[in-house]
Amino acid sequence: MKTLTDKVVVVTGAGSGIGRALAVEVAGHGALVAVSDVNEAGLAETVELVKAAGSPLVHSARLDVSDREAFAAYAQAVREHFGRVNVVVNNAGVTMTGDFLDTTVEEFDWIMSINLDGVITGTREFLGDLIASGDGHLVNISSLFGLISVPGQSGYNASKYAVRGFTEAIREEMLVSEAPVGVSCVHPGGIRTGISRNGRKTLGSDAAAIDRLFEEKLAKMEPSRAAEIIVRGILRNKARVLVGLDAHAIHHAAKTVGSRYQDVTARLTKRMMPARRV
Repeated sequence: MKTLTDKVVVVTGAGSGIGRALAVEVAGHGALVAVSDVNEAGLAETVELVKAAGSPLVHSARLDVSDREAFAAYAQAVREHFGRVNVVVNNAGVTMTGDFLDTTVEEFDWIMSINLDGVITGTREFLGDLIASGDGHLVNISSLFGLISVPGQSGYNASKYAVRGFTEAIREEMLVSEAPVGVSCVHPGGIRTGISRNGRKTLGSDAAAIDRLFEEKLAKMEPSRAAEIIVRGILRNKARVLVGLDAHAIHHAAKTVGSRYQDVTARLTKRMMPARRV
């Protein structure tokens, strides 16, 4: 895929953050855009921004990506609206912060149902359309935490590592079958979004302190810049897209030291993370 002009691009989790920025970015490239989110107010704002950015046609719908039946109905609606689908960005995701022993079964299932099952369902529903388009691209959003693990993020790590493995396997299948579909797995570092504030924390966690740490210390890049990098990765057919200097630096450092990165990460986390409330 050399251009997004007149391509139909589907973006989940487009009500804010990276998803919104991606929808606006592809609109600026002349794409026809389908956006979805559980946050209808945020989604409405995204639609106006996408139109202002120049998209010739926009489709919008509320979607909970963990609801498989709803996702199937949504995919059919997009198909009927545009007649084709060229690019799918499975972006919708959430966070769950806290030690594993403090995480309930329900909390763990919740994050996996959105971060992993939502990506799998989105791929299942649209991959046939991407192949049929003759010029398709699948983009699944993992994370820097799909490349390295961090204490207090067992659920998020599990979901994002799984997204990475799943996406890389799909890419290999497309290569084996010689299907006309590029596949990219995206690993953003700290992006200035509301993902921490809108996420969940385990009982006893200092939620306000965790949010401040993310927003003041870790989130360095604007979503608009992240979107530019991701779109460039699509147009260059990159299998892996690292977003941010932190993503590049930490990923390569971890590769250099091997599993010893875990000891370093544990020490740094102990210094930085807010103490658990008793």
